[in-house]
Amino acid sequence: MAGKRILMIVGDFGEDYEIMVPFQALQAVGHSVDAVCPGKKPGESIATSIHDFEGQQTYSEKRGHNFALNADFAATRAEDYDALVIPGGRAPEYLRLNPDVVAMVRHFFDAKKPVAAICHGAQLLAAAGVLKDRQCSAYPACRPDVELAGGHFADIAIDAAHTHDFLVTAPAWPAHPAWLSQFLAVLGTRISHEQVRAAA
Repeated sequence: MAGKRILMIVGDFGEDYEIMVPFQALQAVGHSVDAVCPGKKPGESIATSIHDFEGQQTYSEKRGHNFALNADFAATRAEDYDALVIPGGRAPEYLRLNPDVVAMVRHFFDAKKPVAAICHGAQLLAAAGVLKDRQCSAYPACRPDVELAGGHFADIAIDAAHTHDFLVTAPAWPAHPAWLSQFLAVLGTRISHEQVRAAA
């Protein structure tokens, strides 16, 4: 099976793990991933943030890495991609104000292509108007965004994920194993452990 071409929309102070892990993991199993950010070109970087759960009433936030983009947002055509990934963090809060980003997100839903969103990524889905009557998980503080957009909030464990048709969502980065596993299933990815052992 040929690898899929996947678009990842990122922005400054997106969540570090939620950008880095799927970007690398999806490539590791044979897919190509283009990471784009409005106003930035390939080779330029975004600043990421690390969010953690340390016992306070909400997550803590620390400066993460510089993440290098590998594709040009201005030249991106959503029609050229098979699937979409939307990481969380602070980036969706401002990315949802960009009409070109919103139009890209809508394309994947109109075309019923696989979409994976995690944490605050639901804010972008809500702004794009694609959640009506859909089940969607997100960071718990985003529940009002999901419900006000007409979606049904999937209230699941922090390390769980939820699939509704072609949409795979999760609350936060502790869900990466479940989130990526379910997204790979929606993509039609098949991994043979015998092949992995043979290649080692």
